[in-house]
Amino acid sequence: MLALTSIDVSYNDLEGPLPNVKAFNEAPFEAIQHNKRLCGNAAGLPKCNSTGSEKHNRRVGVSITFILILSFLGFLLLSCTLIILVIVNNHRRRIIKREDNERANDLDFKHILSYDGKVFYDRIVEATEGFDSKYYVGEGAYGIVYKAEISEGQTFAVKKTLSSQEDTEIVDLIPFEKEIQALTNIRHRNIVKFYGFCSHAQRCFLVYEYMERGSLRTTLQDDERAIEFRWDKRINLVRGVADALSYMHHECSPPLIHRDLTSNNILLDHDYEAHVSDFGTARLLRTDSSNWTAIACTIGYIAPELAYSSIATEKCDVYSFGVVALETIMGKHPGDHVSRECSSSAQTELMMLKDVLDQRLSPSGVGLQDAQGVVLIAKLAFECLQADPKLRPTMRQVSHELRVQVPLDMPISTVSLEQLHEPNVKKYKAFQEMNLLLYERHKNSVIIIV
Repeated sequence: MLALTSIDVSYNDLEGPLPNVKAFNEAPFEAIQHNKRLCGNAAGLPKCNSTGSEKHNRRVGVSITFILILSFLGFLLLSCTLIILVIVNNHRRRIIKREDNERANDLDFKHILSYDGKVFYDRIVEATEGFDSKYYVGEGAYGIVYKAEISEGQTFAVKKTLSSQEDTEIVDLIPFEKEIQALTNIRHRNIVKFYGFCSHAQRCFLVYEYMERGSLRTTLQDDERAIEFRWDKRINLVRGVADALSYMHHECSPPLIHRDLTSNNILLDHDYEAHVSDFGTARLLRTDSSNWTAIACTIGYIAPELAYSSIATEKCDVYSFGVVALETIMGKHPGDHVSRECSSSAQTELMMLKDVLDQRLSPSGVGLQDAQGVVLIAKLAFECLQADPKLRPTMRQVSHELRVQVPLDMPISTVSLEQLHEPNVKKYKAFQEMNLLLYERHKNSVIIIV
């Protein structure tokens, strides 16, 4: 507007400062009248002071301040959000790590294979202090058992496989793999619970449920514990072992034989319930093979046919069961009674059953119901010990008979071993069958035995 020479902006309700040019500065009052709050250098107008500028500057300053505050608040909000996300993420990672550690510490072996194998291995080694001898529990032919207390209330048995005799740095994996193969396919309340295994270059071990009372053998060898191991508990233990073997022989596909059943391989829980363990020598019975095998049993429990034949059958377990059953009620290995049973030429001397029972439990004071169970166990044990494997019963038959309560028609003090041995087995069977028939007929009646 520098070229303007005159202007007339009257009656326009304008406001604000006039432009500082010649046309506005020299304009008459009539040309700028009737406007709102005009200011400037023209005649009749007030001079423009700094109020407008200050207001304008103030508004600009406020806007800038507001923008800065919003920017700061936005930055602060973004920073807080990032910090919170980092804290939450770290907290979540700590929780996950703690849960993983708790899983590793607690060793929830039901899902052990889904965990980090290295963590599992480290926790076992840490719990046993590198398999220190102070955690030693027992030893078998193929491994040493240690007690591993991972955390309070979480205790497990760990069997470390022994190294080969030729090279102590080489681990014998054959029994290790056999036991895994056997235990991963069987589930029974009277077979030790298998949780998992670890195969390491230096150490291979298997993890089981821990049995606080140890083996049957150690229990029978301790007088105080043997007295606590009463007749009813011993009868129940024999039944449990029979049930486990019956399951292995007749319910598994293919059938499984233990081949080394001993009192050392039967573990007892807090309630003296039996749990068959140590399957390092177990074999799957194949119907299309001869099952030829080297002798792997423990001396004193070996079936006599294995002396001239290496063909393992389920009847070998039946024989070993007979030895264990007698050992349970006698309180020690039956020894001579086993060798006498296997000798066809030997004559059974007149000996009373009560005289060979565990004297620490006062056999003459055994109750009627327990007496029935003890006599039945002795009778079935001698049947299982017959030299001819064909004459031995199956474990299914033994398991079934042990569940049948047959009344005893005579005090246990009058039962002799001769009645339980050959050649009177058939006669005794007929006698028991007659008793069973009478029992079925009169089971609702009261029988008083004097």
